[in-house]
Amino acid sequence: MDDPHLTGPQPTEPPPNTAAPPSGAGRPERPSRPHLSGPTPLRVVLPWLLCGAALAWGGMTSWQLWKPAPAGDPLATMLTAFARQDRLTVFSAELAPVVASDDARLFGMLKSRQVAVIPARVDYAIDLSAIGRDRLGWDAAAHRLDVRLPPLQLSRPNLDEGRAQYLREGTWITGSAQEQLTRENTRLAETQAAQAAANPALMTLARSAAKDALRQNLTIPLQVAGYADATVTVRFDGEAADR
Repeated sequence: MDDPHLTGPQPTEPPPNTAAPPSGAGRPERPSRPHLSGPTPLRVVLPWLLCGAALAWGGMTSWQLWKPAPAGDPLATMLTAFARQDRLTVFSAELAPVVASDDARLFGMLKSRQVAVIPARVDYAIDLSAIGRDRLGWDAAAHRLDVRLPPLQLSRPNLDEGRAQYLREGTWITGSAQEQLTRENTRLAETQAAQAAANPALMTLARSAAKDALRQNLTIPLQVAGYADATVTVRFDGEAADR
């Protein structure tokens, strides 16, 4: 039997390692992303550059389309408006001259007389083609256009013989005598209507109507030319300028 005291010490086995493996042990490590440094790549900046260029182009196009138009030359605008309408009728007068004429035939044995009331119309007009730059003045500070008009032009009286009224006197009025009386009364009515149309009262009314018509006709072209607050003063030759 073996003596336990004679038996040498038995080698002891190391205790099992019970420590937990470190976190992540046995897992493959992920490669780290490289940090971008240096200038920004062109493929990143290019879309923004294109977007900015498109916005700038759109803004310039919109400005060209919608920007306010520069004010034009007011005198050139007026001359163009006058060229489109050479003559402007500003007033008409309705007249009714009363005339009479006599006729004698057969050595005065056949006498006749005719009284006629013949309606007539006379037009008062302005010759716009006679208005040049020398008759226009533009005050740029006050935005005022001064226009000096030529004299009024009166038309030949337009007799309405269809509405004429006649009164004839005579024992026997031949056809030739009646024609002669009618022609003479027509001539007299035309002369009388022209004289009546030139009387001061009608001329004053016609001049006032001409000024109003020109002011209205010239204000619109000035507004189109860019002068919305412009005013127009109109006068005839020999009249003082309005200030």
